Amino acid sequence: MSVIVCPRCGAKNRVPAARRGKVRCARCHTDLPWLIDADDTTFDDAVRLATLPVLVDIWAPWCGPCRQIAPVVERLSRDLAGRLKVVRVNADQAPGVSQRHGVTGIPTLLLYRDGTEADRVVGALPEARLREWVERAIAEAAVG
Repeated sequence: MSVIVCPRCGAKNRVPAARRGKVRCARCHTDLPWLIDADDTTFDDAVRLATLPVLVDIWAPWCGPCRQIAPVVERLSRDLAGRLKVVRVNADQAPGVSQRHGVTGIPTLLLYRDGTEADRVVGALPEARLREWVERAIAEAAVG
């Protein structure tokens, strides 16, 4: 369970790592950015139960490109609140997730739709390209 401060009214909201639908502020009902950390034990539920597209960021604290795109990923979670869920996975602390996904380089960004991987990018993309890639996936998910 994470605590997210509503960007509109400032209320603190407890947000579960896994559930269907989107997360909204309990006070003003604004869509909240849904950014969580997952590991080998929580990853499947965090992604499988999501009805929103999920951006998975597999990273490590020692990785320069990972640190470079981290603020971009956080910004996407805020800008696309209610339309995207973001799950961060520290590759050092969740080797099972990395192994299952065949991750050989980080950062690796995975896009999940309906509980299955739909696309991936390896390496740090410029913000505009990363945003375009994510927004295209959201548009495709909306169509069907």
